[in-house]
Amino acid sequence: MKEETLFFDEAKIFVQAGNGGNGCMSFRREKFVPHGGPDGGHGGNGGDVAIVVSPHLNTLLYLRRHPHWKADKGKNGEGNNKHGRNGADALVAVPRGTIVRDADTGELIADLVKSDDRAIIARGGRGGRGNSAFASSTNQAPRFSEKGEPGQARTLTLELKLLADIGIIGLPNAGKSTFLASITAAKPKIADYPFTTLIPNLGVALVDDRDIVLADIPGLIEGAHEGVGLGDKFLRHIERTRVLIHLIDASLDDPLAAFDAINLELEEYDPGLATKPQVVALNKMDLPDAQAKWTKLHKALAKRQIEAYAISAATGQGVTDLLRAAVKRLSEVAPEPAIIDEEMPVIRPAEDENAFVIAREGQAYRLRGRKVERVVVMTDFDQEEAILRLHRIFKSMGVTAALEQAGVREGDKVRIGEVELEWRN
Repeated sequence: MKEETLFFDEAKIFVQAGNGGNGCMSFRREKFVPHGGPDGGHGGNGGDVAIVVSPHLNTLLYLRRHPHWKADKGKNGEGNNKHGRNGADALVAVPRGTIVRDADTGELIADLVKSDDRAIIARGGRGGRGNSAFASSTNQAPRFSEKGEPGQARTLTLELKLLADIGIIGLPNAGKSTFLASITAAKPKIADYPFTTLIPNLGVALVDDRDIVLADIPGLIEGAHEGVGLGDKFLRHIERTRVLIHLIDASLDDPLAAFDAINLELEEYDPGLATKPQVVALNKMDLPDAQAKWTKLHKALAKRQIEAYAISAATGQGVTDLLRAAVKRLSEVAPEPAIIDEEMPVIRPAEDENAFVIAREGQAYRLRGRKVERVVVMTDFDQEEAILRLHRIFKSMGVTAALEQAGVREGDKVRIGEVELEWRN
């Protein structure tokens, strides 16, 4: 199995909001009301698709397995002014720290960083109006209604950046997973070979009556900032941690070289990561090789003005002191987690509802515009009065004159959305 298939901090999904329900064309038919007025009810609105943060998730694995999401459509209206029910929303649960982008444009749609964040990513279609909505003094018995508007459909990419107080970093086999398992209820799969951990793990530790969220960032190797060994994918998780616990395997031939290699990768990926507060721990002090090197390593780090802690994640030696030191640094950094806004959503001027453009498309004409496309898709072409109403709307919007000026003639094809019409004067 490829490493990529085991990494669950990215996903692509397709979402389809619900279509609006159709409006109803109906007239009152009661015993003593021979000429009852229109009583067609409106269709219900289609359900939205929304992304919500779930405290029970820490990967995007579920979305990799379930990439299609669809909200319910609105119910059709009925006679006697009975309006259709709105369609139920579809809720897509994601971990805190998920970034949502449009797959086609790459535009940032949502950055979900709070435990109660929610974002609508596809809007349901508007319900069609029943004929009761079109009654007027000049048309007391309208014989047309609207169809429901289609719901929005789009493809999205999701990316997870873990939100943790403390990130645990180090080379593969430094003992990060063992350390996390020893201080929290997290149970990562652990074995003695590089890249055992292929997904980041989260755990919550209780340190002197304070809950601390820790993230085991999978092992980094030389060239990680360039993508070697999935390193660039792992590095982005460090961006949102406030303090780093840097574990060094003290039994290595050159533990300081391992320490320097990780810090170089942080700086190469993002200079800001290299400035994050670090609490350094020399791990595996239960091994004779590590114990023999402790004094020399401690002095070497002290010359760099780095205080190092001797620990054994396997036996628990020194772990409590290390955690307290990390929590102390956490209190000194900031009262709340720092959120890195890598980009801001683009706020564009509202599109003119009535604007439209006309272009030649082979032997036909293509008409584009928000309102014209919506009006056409909501027109029931089985109703003669609905077609006449469409002509009136086009004339009032200037569409008719613009098409004629563009050269449209009797019998020409005019395409609007997925509908093709034959032009008649």
